[in-house]
Amino acid sequence: MISARDALERLRTGNRRFASDTRSGEALTNQRRRDEVAAGQEPFAIVLGCSDSRVPAEIVFDQGLGDLFVIRVAGNIVASSQVGSVEFAAGRYGTRLVVVLGHSQCGAILATLEELQQRTGHQSGNLRSIVDRVRPSVEALFATDLRHDPEALVRHAVRANIRASANHLRHGRRSSSG
Repeated sequence: MISARDALERLRTGNRRFASDTRSGEALTNQRRRDEVAAGQEPFAIVLGCSDSRVPAEIVFDQGLGDLFVIRVAGNIVASSQVGSVEFAAGRYGTRLVVVLGHSQCGAILATLEELQQRTGHQSGNLRSIVDRVRPSVEALFATDLRHDPEALVRHAVRANIRASANHLRHGRRSSSG
């Protein structure tokens, strides 16, 4: 297995290809590769990302079948099942790098900010569980001048949530400081 540093560089290089529209294409999903991964996987990175259809990790990092162990959940939140999934991949496959992948205009972050601003309470219990996991990382932002700049508030909220999720994975608990 490759080192975390080399894995991160591989993700960065793939993301540059994606951003410049020079993706690898055929080599990522050809029959030979499908046969290889059917026999076993060796993902070089674990990605906890958002379920948003605009940010599939394999595509934004220009990686192929078997390269990434991807866990997707709205708002890239961390609950025990996500921690268990990370532990599984790290233990089973020796994967050294874990990345928390947030993104701009995340619907789960927006729903949380809206709930904090309006306190509608119209969310289902299931959606509320997501909002309640995001809330501690973004609540403090309303005590800053960011509350007057909605675009900056969303940007900072996304980053605060990423930091909180990474901290939770690192330490096994949710941080309210973001």
